[in-house]
Amino acid sequence: MKITVVGIGYVGLANAILLSQKNKVIAYDIDHRKISLLKKKISPLEDQLAEEYLKNKDLDLTPSSNENFAFKEVELFIISTPTNYDEKSNYFDTSTVEKCIEIAMKKSPSATILIKSTVPVGFTKRI
Repeated sequence: MKITVVGIGYVGLANAILLSQKNKVIAYDIDHRKISLLKKKISPLEDQLAEEYLKNKDLDLTPSSNENFAFKEVELFIISTPTNYDEKSNYFDTSTVEKCIEIAMKKSPSATILIKSTVPVGFTKRI
């Protein structure tokens, strides 16, 4: 199965590493530093277990910040982008999730999309 994990924070990195043990996984992020480190099998986050897996496990993991490559002909998207909460407006900023869904639907219309970001109640029904 070809999977793209969008957003390589703690949630995205863990999902990408675990799923890449049995699947072809693309780890996509707009942060070129994170992608550069992953290409060297170095965790972009302080996580001892992630470091160990990257260095010692046989992973089918391809880091990329190329949107066309990461979103094309994918079977499953796992979206784990930031959704910052603004206490003053009582609002989650879901714009990055929405943008990823839009791109995914255009480039891989038959793919399943799994949202691992924090979103407000009713978001998935609305979207």
